[in-house]
Amino acid sequence: KDLHPTKEGLTMGEVLKEINIQSNGNAAIVSDVGQHQMIACRYAEFNKTKSNITSGGLGTMGFALPAAIGAKMAAMDREVVAVIGDGGYQMTIQELGTIFQTKVPVKIVVLNNNFLGMVRQWQQLFFDKRYASTELMNPDFVAIAKGYYLSARKVTKREELAEAVSEMMACKEAYFLEVCVEKEDNVFPMVPAGASVSEIRLS
Repeated sequence: KDLHPTKEGLTMGEVLKEINIQSNGNAAIVSDVGQHQMIACRYAEFNKTKSNITSGGLGTMGFALPAAIGAKMAAMDREVVAVIGDGGYQMTIQELGTIFQTKVPVKIVVLNNNFLGMVRQWQQLFFDKRYASTELMNPDFVAIAKGYYLSARKVTKREELAEAVSEMMACKEAYFLEVCVEKEDNVFPMVPAGASVSEIRLS
């Protein structure tokens, strides 16, 4: 379902699949915290070791951008792609200044659903869609990236995705890519709070 959606909007899984294709599975993927983190762990393909960089279950939103900068500085011969949600991205967005000053050629992919997606998913499934403090009014991420002199692009349609990811991977400098994804896409399987593994939810 994530890789072969029936919905009109893009899914996070489709974006990871395209990164796999364009990088031939050779990129190091640095994921932040949230739904996209689960998607990255499920669908990113790696041909090399030390390629899946994540804060795991620590829940450190904002981790991916500075971690990707450090990973790239430590392995300049590797493509490093930060995969971040729009919520976590705004927690360390100022690190674009570090990229601007150091010229470190890291790739940044923000999966934008205008929500704190994982929290929204719990509110949808267990609190009758009573969304509270999870919907986000975001700034113009592309304009901000360009303000730091990064190449930047926004994808809103499925037919734009392959070309945009190809352009990003071919760029020799830092690149920012915003991809607008389905707002109410959920990540499964999941175990509800206080439940046992036997109560796992698959949909």
